[in-house]
Amino acid sequence: MSVDRYQILFSGQILDGFEENQVKANLQELFRATEARIERLFLPTATPVIKSDLNHQDAEIYYQKLTRAGANVRISAQPRAAAKPVVDSEANAPATADTPPPATPNAGREQPGDDDRRRAGLEFTGKGGEYFGIWIVNILLTILTLGIYSAWATVRNNQYFYGNTQLDGASFQYLASPITILKGRLIALAVLIAYVAITNLVPEAAILFVAVFLVATPWIMIRSLRFNAINSAYRNIRFDFVGSYGQAFMVTFVWPLLNLVCLLLLTPLVLKKTHQFIADNSRYGTTAFELQATTKAYYRFFGMALLMVLGFAAAAFGLMQVGQEILATLVAVAGYIALIGYFMAGVTNLFLGSTTLADHQFESELSPGKMVWIYASNVILIVLTLGLFTPWAKVRMARYRANCSAMWIAGDLDHFNAAEQNRTSAVGQELGDAFDVAFSAV
Repeated sequence: MSVDRYQILFSGQILDGFEENQVKANLQELFRATEARIERLFLPTATPVIKSDLNHQDAEIYYQKLTRAGANVRISAQPRAAAKPVVDSEANAPATADTPPPATPNAGREQPGDDDRRRAGLEFTGKGGEYFGIWIVNILLTILTLGIYSAWATVRNNQYFYGNTQLDGASFQYLASPITILKGRLIALAVLIAYVAITNLVPEAAILFVAVFLVATPWIMIRSLRFNAINSAYRNIRFDFVGSYGQAFMVTFVWPLLNLVCLLLLTPLVLKKTHQFIADNSRYGTTAFELQATTKAYYRFFGMALLMVLGFAAAAFGLMQVGQEILATLVAVAGYIALIGYFMAGVTNLFLGSTTLADHQFESELSPGKMVWIYASNVILIVLTLGLFTPWAKVRMARYRANCSAMWIAGDLDHFNAAEQNRTSAVGQELGDAFDVAFSAV
């Protein structure tokens, strides 16, 4: 028995009460698309079909979302030879278990594109018992060699997690040499020893040493990001990172300083600039990644967090006023846990869900409650087993993160060109580790 299918039509017209620029901005945020792609929807020659192969319920959801954005769209029964949609990130396939309907939290992932898309979920195939053997041997050999084996331990750990992470039937690769990492760690150790010795002999020199280190911090971060990128590969094509010192300096010092001057009102913008620095300077072969999130999306994310804090604070304060101190404390703790989960999941969802690679779109659907549960239960089990549960905890979190991540692939992944096989030393990465300078998007 045939099932009626529907399509969404848009001819570039906007609803009364909206300005064209406002509608374009709304659609750009809704579809997480570039400005140029949204402009194509308003061209007189544009195909009117922007979404097809929908059941009636999903068509109604699309209609409501687009009309709220100010677009004058209509629902039409889909003929057998329907026009190719301008917007169809779900490859014209009806919603299934692997293809979430537009009513899900990732409904805004759809974006204009020329190619049909298919969803490829990440998969982590590692097992806790299997990783335990690697983990315990790494610890024992690192102790027996007074830390020298730690470089080999790092490579073995990364190779296990990379090799067990699959996308579209292929695994990731970690290609770093233990010797290169060991050299970097020895240099970092030498710098640390020199710092301790100089500051003990000439305390005044500590100020100069710190000043030099601060100036070097952006360089260390770039080298760390580039080392990790170049030594990571997928389908034998290496990643790369091309950020400049000036960009790193802005993200490390200038934007945080401006944020302090503005009484932390620029915090969402600072996070966006950090994400933009990492995403826009990352490469897969010769192809650049791109962060397409708007500043408004980051302010909305932090605005929700602020509302959450105010809500729990008001509830706790109200309970304190009526003498319910214990209940107020429980509400405050619940609010703190909820906020941690919101940021643990939300920052990753925001970054990955807004990142594209050519015409391919990434997706992340981490749940704040699930993240908190996995993290808290992992900590409890690690404590109860005196640390022996650690391998299972790492595998458990890696599996959940992978299961909640996916890539909307336009066509296939075979058209990327491998960039030149650049090499970089591990000095930057290991200096970052030695001085506890971390730099990541999530």
